[in-house]
Amino acid sequence: MKIGILISGRGSNMVAIVDAVKSGAIADAEVAVVISDKAYAAGLGKAKERGVETVVVERRGRMRAEHDAEIISELKKHGVELVCLAGYMRLLSPAFVQAFPNRIINIHPSLLPAFPGLDAQRQAFDAGVKVTGCTVHYVDEHLDNGPAILQCEVPRVDGDTVDTLSARILEQEHRLYVEAVREIIRRKHDR
Repeated sequence: MKIGILISGRGSNMVAIVDAVKSGAIADAEVAVVISDKAYAAGLGKAKERGVETVVVERRGRMRAEHDAEIISELKKHGVELVCLAGYMRLLSPAFVQAFPNRIINIHPSLLPAFPGLDAQRQAFDAGVKVTGCTVHYVDEHLDNGPAILQCEVPRVDGDTVDTLSARILEQEHRLYVEAVREIIRRKHDR
């Protein structure tokens, strides 16, 4: 299965997926391309170090539909079958979602449907919840809304700060995202 990964920043979840594909932990897969909407995203260098082709598609003041059309074109050019959002900080247009129906997944640092949107870890921390976590879910036209694939709980512990809680959630994100991609590929092979 050819995977395309979209990033906007450091790309730590992208690295987890690429490394799992390269080690064979995710079998029958290839990361065909990593696309960033930011020219200086740290994740681009990490992808190149791992021998993965990278493409930058900046917004440059364009409308979302036009920007998304260029990304869709790049993904299709690379034969991408599964799109993984890994810290990609833009909401996808309906046309993007329709171009890859049930083939776009995202990782979110909360137990959705709780705490959607930006800064979910702070939202959970400020709400005083005892347990938060992360969710891998299918992407639809709405923010952090599609059906969950896998979730992992992360307890809040005494002395936690937003940063320590976020770091523990991120550690679980890397594991959970790899597990979810592996599960999707397995399901495809079972059909």
